[in-house]
Amino acid sequence: MKRAVRNLMLTTVAVVLIVVQAWAQKDEARMTRDLEVAENILGTLIKQKLEKRNFFPIEVGSDYRPGYGITFRLPFNVSDPVVWNLSGHGVNVVNGNLYKIEAIEAPDETDVARVLDENVRTTTGGVRGRVGAASPRVNADSSYAATNERIIEACREFLADYGDLISQLQPNERIIITNRGDRERNWFITFQNAVKPAYLSIEVTKGEITQLKQGKMSREQFMKNLKVVNSQMDDELQPDLELLTSIFNRLYRRDLSKTFYTGENIYYERLKDYGVIYYMNVYSSNQSGYDRWVMPTQGLNNLSQEDRDKKVKELYPAFEREIKTDILEYGRTVKSLKSEEQLVFNIALTKCKGCGIPATLEIFVKANVLSDYAAGKISKDAALARMEIKKGSNQ
Repeated sequence: MKRAVRNLMLTTVAVVLIVVQAWAQKDEARMTRDLEVAENILGTLIKQKLEKRNFFPIEVGSDYRPGYGITFRLPFNVSDPVVWNLSGHGVNVVNGNLYKIEAIEAPDETDVARVLDENVRTTTGGVRGRVGAASPRVNADSSYAATNERIIEACREFLADYGDLISQLQPNERIIITNRGDRERNWFITFQNAVKPAYLSIEVTKGEITQLKQGKMSREQFMKNLKVVNSQMDDELQPDLELLTSIFNRLYRRDLSKTFYTGENIYYERLKDYGVIYYMNVYSSNQSGYDRWVMPTQGLNNLSQEDRDKKVKELYPAFEREIKTDILEYGRTVKSLKSEEQLVFNIALTKCKGCGIPATLEIFVKANVLSDYAAGKISKDAALARMEIKKGSNQ
């Protein structure tokens, strides 16, 4: 009798698992379909706003991260007029003339040499140069800004009118539209007379879209609630921002850090009237052989994968506390930000499959919080409480 009951229970569990797996596959297929449709709608709306014809498609990409939401990625040069790209290296040609180069992660010198004129030179850190007289600046600042406004208008309409087509999102999950790649800008290009590119981001939660559709929020209020960033990048070197880069590069080397460490230079982007974003990759360990790991900040050697992952999970909360405190303490050295501008750290965390820690961590603090803390107007705990944290999907 006991064996029969046990067999029945095992059979029931097996059936449930099969049903759950089938539903998961169905949901994944539906999400893929919804994203494909949404990409097409968003690209079409933007193209209509920009009055571009069908042979100049707006290629929109997207990715979904459970617990975080969907990010739609627009082409970085979507604001440019009649632009096409050579070899995938960010070399843009406008009306047959070389116009500008965006950030290139790993340029192939042979391909780039075909289109760069003799005034462009290559350096160790990337490409820095200028475009010759045969490559005119085709966009005035005002025209570029007007184009960005039309793009933002199209994104607003997309979120209000079609955001609910992505039906499987949870109320707290986000829909973000941006022209930023996924942490791909590791160096910069400077060109004579070039229009400085803009950083665009429009964000809303699925819950806010639902409120709009259910009549619990007016369209006007919905539009006001959208988090919109439209900021021009500033490539001028800022001594205080450079100093903060140097500080964190040293703080998070493996000999000083007590948790995770950085193995490469931290870099930043200064955004007009928004603030500064620092990009940082942190690691926990090095592989020393098959299924053997070294954790330099812990002085641990010859760890198995299981022991390594267990230690990573233990270290993550300490790292989050540590990085927040360091941003507060050393962020006070930044003096060039306006009161309402933000200091942002965008951090890609160490890989740890199945550990449940986030893949990314983004920390925001306003300049006035840093200045108030530096002046003794608020306590450390109060300043830490005024930091905003966004965590990516769990690994």
